[in-house]
Amino acid sequence: MKKNIHFVLGTIVLLLLGLAGCTDQNRVKPAIKDANLIAINYAAADHLISSAAAILTKSKPLLITSFVNIDDLRASSTFGRITSEQVGSKFSQSGYPVIEMKLRSSVFIKEQSGEFILSRALKSLSTSHDAQAVLAGTYAVGANMVYVTSKLIRTSDGVILSSYDYTLPMGPDTAKLLRTRR
Repeated sequence: MKKNIHFVLGTIVLLLLGLAGCTDQNRVKPAIKDANLIAINYAAADHLISSAAAILTKSKPLLITSFVNIDDLRASSTFGRITSEQVGSKFSQSGYPVIEMKLRSSVFIKEQSGEFILSRALKSLSTSHDAQAVLAGTYAVGANMVYVTSKLIRTSDGVILSSYDYTLPMGPDTAKLLRTRR
């Protein structure tokens, strides 16, 4: 009888421990899958182009700068650099002349961070390159998403010609692209 009580109590304890393992706290979160970064960035470029189509001309170039971290406008990442590269690539594929800023010495280029347009240099750059607009953007990192804002800014006066906001899920590739080198 004593053995049966110990057996029953042991079984109850095991069942309770097994049930405790089924609580929400102990469940493994499903993996977040990456989105197709190229497709999303091309869609962003398409929106920027269509929104500014009446203003943009294919006879004057565009400048492309790295997208930067909204919390530190002097910091970017592989994510910020590839995002601007892909959006700029779609502009080029659409017939707009794009100036490769990494080949220019007139832009502040921070090693491992990309190219940034300093506000005091914007007017000078637009004049020296005869650029009609600059593509710029920011991103913010959330727990499960990256929030991106892309803007096409007229170089002559800083007016935003077109903008587009979008999100990307924080999958493993996106998370790796967001890690900054120190």
